[in-house]
Parts: sequence; structure tokens; C-alpha cells
Amino acid sequence: MEAHAYPSGALAPWAEVVRGVGPFTVEELLRLPDDGWQYEVVEGVLVRMAGSSSEATALAARLVIRIGVFVEDHDLGVVTGADGVYDFESRGQKNTGLIPDAGFYHGWRRPSINPDKAMPFAPDLAVEVASPSQGRRELAAKALRYLAGGTTLVWVVWPKTRTVDVWHAGDRQPSTTLGIGDGLDGEDVLPGFNYPLAALFRP
Repeated sequence: MEAHAYPSGALAPWAEVVRGVGPFTVEELLRLPDDGWQYEVVEGVLVRMAGSSSEATALAARLVIRIGVFVEDHDLGVVTGADGVYDFESRGQKNTGLIPDAGFYHGWRRPSINPDKAMPFAPDLAVEVASPSQGRRELAAKALRYLAGGTTLVWVVWPKTRTVDVWHAGDRQPSTTLGIGDGLDGEDVLPGFNYPLAALFRP
């Protein structure tokens, strides 16, 4: 399968379009073999992202672990890593399955989940850690897709600048950008959660 980058302003600018395949579904996405790429589907279009840098991978893992411990200690729900597919069809994004680097959904959602299928909703919290090839325009487009799907809180982590953009429902641009002296606040999604960026970005 060939791939090429979307032009500016197109469907999924954070990824590459896979050529040579017809309209794709979320169920087909779940059946793709592991070939070293991460795939998503956006409105029936299969897209792929290369593997992350060692720094981005470490940051994502650190967040999954830290959020996971907090969620388990407070019995809040479920944390997913970079293989958890969320299906956005129930919010009008047909054949759209996204995979955040870290995601969280509340425990009351569990009864709606078929263990053999994607989560049939957007995550309550989505975290994206930027790779070297992704810029603010690209990941803003993905953040807006999460919010349109019903995600309440999005964190976009920028390893190079050691900053985090925070997005909320209704935003057209980040509500705020956190610096090294700030902390990630779980707000109403993860009440009481706070993680200093100095700890997140430690060597």
C-alpha cells in the first residue's frame, strides 16, 4: 500500500493517506496486521503514521502510567494506550476510528462496549504526543476531531518546546498552552489529578 501526505486543510493532515484501498471501516481497521505502522480511519479513508521518536514514546508511556495509577486508585474508569481504537460514528463521523497516544473513558461507559470491537464513543480525555513530523496545524485538526466526537479534554504534548496545549469542548484553538512550571489538571474529567510538566519532561 502506498501513502502520501494530505495537503493543507484536508481530512487528516496529521497522517498519510494509504493509497490502493477502497473505503475503509473501523472494523476493518481492527483486523489490519501489524506491519510497524499505526493506522487510523477518517471518514472511510485509511491513514497511517510512522512510529514515534524515543522521546515521544517515553512521554506517552509516562502519561499512560501516571493517569492509569490515578484512575485505578480512584476507580474512575479505563485508560488506553496507543492501540485503543475509538469509534466516532455515534457522533456523526461515519467510519472514523482514532487512536490517541493515551486515552481515558469513564467507568459508566463499560456496558456499551463489545470486547471484540472498538470503543463505540470518543475518549473523555485524549492525549496526543507530537512526533517530529507533526506541527500545530496538523494536531489542531486532530484535536478538533476529538472535540467534535464528544471528547471533553484534549492534551497535545510538544516534546521539543516542553509545552502542552489544552483543548476543551467548543474550542477552535487551544484554551491555554502550559509551560514547564505548570501542571496537567484533570479538571472535571479526572478530578484531583495533577501532574507537573517538570516531572513529565524530566530527563
